Amino acid sequence: MKVFDENHIRNIVLIGGAKSGMTTLAETMLYEAGLLNRRGSVEDKNTVSDYRDIEHERETSIYATSLHTEWRDHKINIIDTPGLDDFIGEIVSSVRVADTCVMVINAQYGMEISTEIIWNYVEKFNKPAIIAINQVDHPKSDFEMSYDSAKKRFGSAAVLMQYPVNQGEGFDSIIDLLKMTLYKFPKEGGKPEKLPIPADELEKANELHNELVEKAAENDEELMELYFEKGSLDEDEMRKGIKIGMLKREIVPVFCLSAKRNMGSGRLMGFIDNVAPAAFEMFPEISVEGEEISCDPSKPTSVFVFKTIIEPFLGKINFFKVTSGVLKVGQDLVNNQTDNVERFNQLFIMDGKNRQNVEKLVAGDIGATVKLKSTRTNHTLHDKSVSFELVPMEFPEPRIRTAVRAKEKNDEEKLAEALREIHEEDPTIRFEYSRELKQMILSAQGELHLAVTDWKLKNVYKIEAEYYTPRIPYRETIQKPSSASYRHKKQSGGAGQFGEVFLKIEPYFEGMPEPTEFSVRGKEEVKLDWGGKLVFYNCIVGGVIDQRFIPSILKGIMEKMEEGPVTGSYVRDIRVMVHDGKMHPVDSNDISFKIAGAQAFSQAFRQADPKILEPIYNVDVMVPEELMGEVMTDLQGRRAIIQGMDGRDNYKVISAKVPLAEMHRYTTSLRSITQGRASFSAKFAEYSPVPFDIQQKLAETQKEESEV
Repeated sequence: MKVFDENHIRNIVLIGGAKSGMTTLAETMLYEAGLLNRRGSVEDKNTVSDYRDIEHERETSIYATSLHTEWRDHKINIIDTPGLDDFIGEIVSSVRVADTCVMVINAQYGMEISTEIIWNYVEKFNKPAIIAINQVDHPKSDFEMSYDSAKKRFGSAAVLMQYPVNQGEGFDSIIDLLKMTLYKFPKEGGKPEKLPIPADELEKANELHNELVEKAAENDEELMELYFEKGSLDEDEMRKGIKIGMLKREIVPVFCLSAKRNMGSGRLMGFIDNVAPAAFEMFPEISVEGEEISCDPSKPTSVFVFKTIIEPFLGKINFFKVTSGVLKVGQDLVNNQTDNVERFNQLFIMDGKNRQNVEKLVAGDIGATVKLKSTRTNHTLHDKSVSFELVPMEFPEPRIRTAVRAKEKNDEEKLAEALREIHEEDPTIRFEYSRELKQMILSAQGELHLAVTDWKLKNVYKIEAEYYTPRIPYRETIQKPSSASYRHKKQSGGAGQFGEVFLKIEPYFEGMPEPTEFSVRGKEEVKLDWGGKLVFYNCIVGGVIDQRFIPSILKGIMEKMEEGPVTGSYVRDIRVMVHDGKMHPVDSNDISFKIAGAQAFSQAFRQADPKILEPIYNVDVMVPEELMGEVMTDLQGRRAIIQGMDGRDNYKVISAKVPLAEMHRYTTSLRSITQGRASFSAKFAEYSPVPFDIQQKLAETQKEESEV
């Protein structure tokens, strides 16, 4: 396969809402360039991009798929992404390595909430963007509304490059404001006829063309001087200004097309290869160490792995972007995270499931390889002469959690291994065995995300799993001081066991004064793995308990803190003063004082007005303004505390603190309330006391379970 240099490579990612037509556009771009003899369709389940069984079943993209096409001596790498935010991990990794984001908007709906969420990552990675308003041939197409929704979001940066003359079912003509030409397409689509702009459209086209000229000129002083001198700019000068504006993210060009009928896609591709920035024109990559890594073929080779998939017959495939230098077949690179040397025995250009071998890839290109031993998503590999790590991607926190187990007990290990592989492919799927909850907890972005994971378990790994309500990781603490003692005495012939411990416990908070009622001989602060602290004081005087038994008392207390007496949850934020006790010259030993310390602590805890704490999450819900009332009512029914509301165009963002116990299946509820037009994010905030009536119910439930 032909190797392209850095000047002739463009990397784009297709992003947008569900049913916006990204997969159809990708298919059309490959067909338009002559790489396909006939176009597939989502309905016929034969597109290059959506090639997996699960995508055929659901008739929607689940995975980000790498493709490429060639257009006028340029190679355009295309990544087709899912349109549902359940699969945001696929979108994040794709945006990270793209140089231009093509936001595909359905002309019936304009900017949607899912589009807003995706756009946050475009801004985060500081990527240039193009808007492609698709499906202008639909009977309900509303190009003006769609463009207005883009202007509301991007302001004056959203600049028309084209507009449709006759949108709707009769659509066949586009006026191009850069070339000032009317493109008239044949009924079956394809190559258009270039015609003069009709007289009844000329005034509008001239006005919009002048706006485009001004926008191109204002991004460069030299162009601005030319504009003042000539009163206009020629086409090449406009291209230069538009590119500068895109790099500064002060111009977001807006195109119109019908991907399904192949009308306008060729013009979009021409703009991508002629105007959209190449990788070497982008800002340099930044390493964790703060070093700039420029996209330069003459520099030492480095690659960034942005995606990993595991195919049944091929094994693990790593997708990467060459961030500097030239990568050749047989080349060795050092994995910065593992220090392992990895050999690239094969290099591929991937088009869906199809692979094309290449001998080398230059800086800025995207490729794939197999059989790397210890390389994962987010890893940086580089030449032995340098050492750095490129800033890794941060994936969003899960929004839904469930407990999971294999239906067949013999499959438990297989289930854990399968989930490990699924997480390697998709870092937004997380799982862990919680020793605290005694459950395998599976976390994901939404119900559909979980459904796809279950499909993989059944169809790829042949594992039947069952899902059930996860327990809540409560915490226990106390509200007042309490004292207790415990004597452990056991005699069973020969040496016995004896230990007696007197202690006092108090609620702990940062900055509280040191105890004065006892003489402190030693202090130990234990930062607990589950949050909070235990502060342990040795206040023994007169040698009533030998110093060597003090660690055993602490160990017994720590064991009790791992299983609180009210709900069996972890205990936190307590200080303990061991101030008296007794020992036996023969029968006292470590186990005796461990038991005595544990039992004394347990008794004191029950007398200290125990309090259950629950995890609280910061939740932000993005919802259309007209549906805000229903969402607020639902949140308040979940014991939410509304923190505020923020307006964003036609949407409202509701910020609230919500107990985790009330978030179960919230994704399903929100989708039902808003007909799928809202989205939310959730992040752990703090632990807070549960209401008294709920604490009573939890204590009763724990008592019933312990008696079973």
